[in-house]
Amino acid sequence: MAYTSLTFRTVWLLLISLALARYTHIPNDDQRWVAVWTSMPQLTEPANLPSGTFNATPKFKDTTLRQTIKLDLPALSSNISTRKIRLRISNAFGTTPLDITAASVARPLGNRAGVAVIEEQTAQPLTFNSGSNNIHISPGALGVSDALDFDFSGIDTYVGNGTVQSGSIITISLYLQNGQQGEAITSHPGSRTTSYLVNGNQVGQNNLTGQVQPQVHWYFISAVESLETPSAGALMVVGDSITDGRGSVPDANNRWPDWLFSRMQRSNHSVARRVAIGNQAAGGNCALSACLGPSAVSRIDRDVLAQPGVSYAMLFIGVNDIGGASADVQTQTQVADALIAGYRQIITRIQSLGLPVFGATITPFGALNPSVQPYSDPAGIREQARAKVNDWIRNSGAFDAVVDFDAAVRDPTNTTILRSDYDSGDFLHLNPAGYAAMADAFPLGLFQQFAKGRRIITAKR
Repeated sequence: MAYTSLTFRTVWLLLISLALARYTHIPNDDQRWVAVWTSMPQLTEPANLPSGTFNATPKFKDTTLRQTIKLDLPALSSNISTRKIRLRISNAFGTTPLDITAASVARPLGNRAGVAVIEEQTAQPLTFNSGSNNIHISPGALGVSDALDFDFSGIDTYVGNGTVQSGSIITISLYLQNGQQGEAITSHPGSRTTSYLVNGNQVGQNNLTGQVQPQVHWYFISAVESLETPSAGALMVVGDSITDGRGSVPDANNRWPDWLFSRMQRSNHSVARRVAIGNQAAGGNCALSACLGPSAVSRIDRDVLAQPGVSYAMLFIGVNDIGGASADVQTQTQVADALIAGYRQIITRIQSLGLPVFGATITPFGALNPSVQPYSDPAGIREQARAKVNDWIRNSGAFDAVVDFDAAVRDPTNTTILRSDYDSGDFLHLNPAGYAAMADAFPLGLFQQFAKGRRIITAKR
């Protein structure tokens, strides 16, 4: 009798455990890693390095960096609260090794971006190479952490003060005991998110103590991956400062990709709700040459093809190529032709792997006062180049689909300028309302249309 009772109890507990497991983590079979947050690595300019002892030799010696990021976690069909995630750390531009002594992941207080305080009970150490607390990353290399189970339950979406945080904010803390030698530091200057630097190993502390230095940059972190079911995927967006969020509100996550992800999550498009967005943009970036950061044509392999779970790609870049070139007919004709050729090369490389490529039209940069916006020229030569490139994007058929950002945000009475209610003030970058309009212009039906790769089906918005 005792044996029967014990067996029944054991089976009963096992059944309960299996049932609960269904709602606490994704099943182990048929999974793949998907990038749910990305940041384009760049060589840090001197002006974007921290000040004081953090910028001594070596850089970041005895320093804890605390950085918050928003994960675009794909929606799930069941009430799963725990997911496996792992972190990518980049030393892409370092000429010396990058040694991370300790690292942790936690929830920030209130699920808010840009705060220094974490919810201490949520903090977990990040390990590397099957359990080591530290990692040695060679010059030019990438380091990936071990996977850990992270609880995302009970996190409410915060919407207010221009914030569109659909997704979960996490805090990454890195400690560099010995810092990094040399001047070549890998970062993403245009984070639009406040990070914090402090001396000592404080990766596990809920509140940083000592002289804390805020910095609106991300250092070293380049991606977070989540273990998802095969139906999940990622859209990688290659862009410049408009996609990077110049003109958005700091710590508010209201760049146009943020608005788009929120729209996807609120929609009834089941495929769109299973897609994360990787923002692979940088201020001042060009399609053809190394303006600020590597050119788009040179970074497609790193920023698109090598990203885990990539299912779609999008190009929205070229305004700096046009605006940075001389405003004469010969030069602008050459730039427009070179942009089209560069687009063709990028499209060919991405489509060769069966991935669809969406092209976005270049938005206006004309200014009523050209002294405010140097890209605007009174003769309109650069505008002619923009119009030529946009005509090719719309009508060539080279892209699998076109997202007409130009039509969505231009002034209907003067198509060479932005709508005044969308303009951040510099006639080039948009404000949060303008970025929301861009997100609204993206046809969500494209995700269903190309869910199985490059197919020809009519998409519905």
